[in-house]
Amino acid sequence: MVETSKVVVFQVGNEEYAIPIRFVISIEKVEGITPIPHLPDYMNGIFKVRGELIPVIDFERVLYQRPSNINELTKIIVIHTNELSLGVIVKDAKEIIDIPPEKIKQLGLIAYGKTSYFTGVANLDSRIITLIDPLKMVQSLDGIKQIQDFMAAEVNT
Repeated sequence: MVETSKVVVFQVGNEEYAIPIRFVISIEKVEGITPIPHLPDYMNGIFKVRGELIPVIDFERVLYQRPSNINELTKIIVIHTNELSLGVIVKDAKEIIDIPPEKIKQLGLIAYGKTSYFTGVANLDSRIITLIDPLKMVQSLDGIKQIQDFMAAEVNT
């Protein structure tokens, strides 16, 4: 049997990206985000999912330095890493698909520090989907230590 990668495909800007499904806790509507002052500009605030407070980042800000245009298609993908759980605002969460390994090409840009979390590109018929390692993405965010400290303080109060 050929090993495939099951991923959640989502849109940011005009591009498609994917995160391995094993990191995805849920996909939520964008509502109930509480802004927190003095955190990095890519962080919209925190919101509650199943009783847990989760920091929310705007992935369009992370990738393209511009805020997401939030509408009825906009979603928050809640992901879990060893570092922390967080919500990622995306233009649209599209589908869950299996990507065969032969369709995944490694990127020559891996060495570039700001995109170290791009692990490859899936070349599917008329689509190009950039694959993301959520753990590396979280670790690459400027100010993530302050967010982790803030969330730890919130949990302990």
